[in-house]
Amino acid sequence: MNIIIYGMVYLGSILMVYNIYGFVHFARYVKGREKWGKESRILYIPIVLLVLFLIGYLLVGIFGKPDLIIAGILFGGSIFVFVIYRLLMDITERIIQNEKMEGELKAAEESSRIKSSLLAGISHEMRTPMNVILGITGIALQNPELAPETRNQFQKIEQSGKHLLGLINDTLDLQQMNSGELKVKEEPFSLNEMLSQVNAIAGTQCEEKGLSFKTEISGTGDAYIGDAMLLKQVLMSLLDNAVKFTDVPGSVGLSAEKYSDDGTTAEIRFTVSDTGIGMSPEFLPKAFDMFSKEDESPTGRYGGNGLGLANAKNKTELMGGRIIAESKQNVGSVFAVTIPLRIASDDEVSRETKDEAAPVSLEGKRILIVDDIDENAEIVADLLELEGALSDHAVNGKEAVRMFSESAASYYDAILMDLRMPVMDGLEATRRIRALDRPDASVIPIIALTANAFASDMEQTKEAGMNAHLSKPTDADFLYYTLQLCIQNSSSSRRDGR
Repeated sequence: MNIIIYGMVYLGSILMVYNIYGFVHFARYVKGREKWGKESRILYIPIVLLVLFLIGYLLVGIFGKPDLIIAGILFGGSIFVFVIYRLLMDITERIIQNEKMEGELKAAEESSRIKSSLLAGISHEMRTPMNVILGITGIALQNPELAPETRNQFQKIEQSGKHLLGLINDTLDLQQMNSGELKVKEEPFSLNEMLSQVNAIAGTQCEEKGLSFKTEISGTGDAYIGDAMLLKQVLMSLLDNAVKFTDVPGSVGLSAEKYSDDGTTAEIRFTVSDTGIGMSPEFLPKAFDMFSKEDESPTGRYGGNGLGLANAKNKTELMGGRIIAESKQNVGSVFAVTIPLRIASDDEVSRETKDEAAPVSLEGKRILIVDDIDENAEIVADLLELEGALSDHAVNGKEAVRMFSESAASYYDAILMDLRMPVMDGLEATRRIRALDRPDASVIPIIALTANAFASDMEQTKEAGMNAHLSKPTDADFLYYTLQLCIQNSSSSRRDGR
């Protein structure tokens, strides 16, 4: 019996030595942590107590005559302290692991932020010269006296430029989807107005290529809550794809119908059809896969990066919708997109959303162009001149504020505002114009015309008080349409005293 008693005492003592060593190691480790440095002092209290317990163990083992109960208590105490020590170590390891994961997450977020900032900068720098290339080319092609050979050369430049712009847009869309930066907005919008914008762009594309463009839109309703910009991007991706893969003679079609309506939410089905080259049954299931192309040969006739349809599918699903495709080689393709949209109530829809008045003419209208790059301003001025509009040029936001504030009331009908400019950027200039104490400051259309094309840029322009956001290089017809519509809405606001 004495062997068991003294064995328990001495084993408990050895275990207590290990516990003291463990706690000292643990205290030193915790003290070295930046977050726990000062708080680690409290760990020295149990270390002192453990040392006193060890001395007591040894005194009892050497000079005392412990019985089985005392030996059991001493041995059990050592076991208990050991268990507590191991639990502390386990908890600490988990905390360290969580901190490591948190650090990695922060590093990933910072990396994503830097990447987004870099891509935004690259996008801006690429779009700025693209705006000049496509702008000058577009203006040149409108010259009826252009020699056929020169016209053909300009058309090739324009086609290559638009192809490069498509690659830029698809790459940026992919980055925003992967980083989670692309968010679905819930805002009132006019479905008819959005479809009119899509028709204007797609109709021009088809006309330039010699294709017929057919639309069939009826019974869809007009006032909804959703993300009009994201929906427009989906439809334009499908229409761009249809135009690209349809040869002359051929046709592209867009239709919209109300698929279902429960009184609160309506499902709208948009169908894009073409008489193009179509897809094989083997490739059709992979049509929406990223970087997927049926003709992947280096000499492929149509080129592309295989991102357009993938981005369209991702955006559709982000909005809670679905997309399906049917196709037959050498016959054509049909893409159907069904999107749920909340029906807007009367108090959610502004008068501008309901206003179906025809856009005004730009003839005689005066537009203030704000851009620090002279070439960009000259291109826009030339485009406006083709529609009979007049223009003035401000080289930065500060000059724009001065020119507007020194002009007579309603002298300018609209402002085309760049964002990135020296001295004062477009956002600050817009805020200052809106804050001016004059009747036209709150209603004059201020439209962003910028190489900043991210969703966050569009959100910033809206918060600053701008009426619309156009990304460079912009389509001339869409520029005209946006100006006409914004000026029309501004005129309505002035008549209503708003």
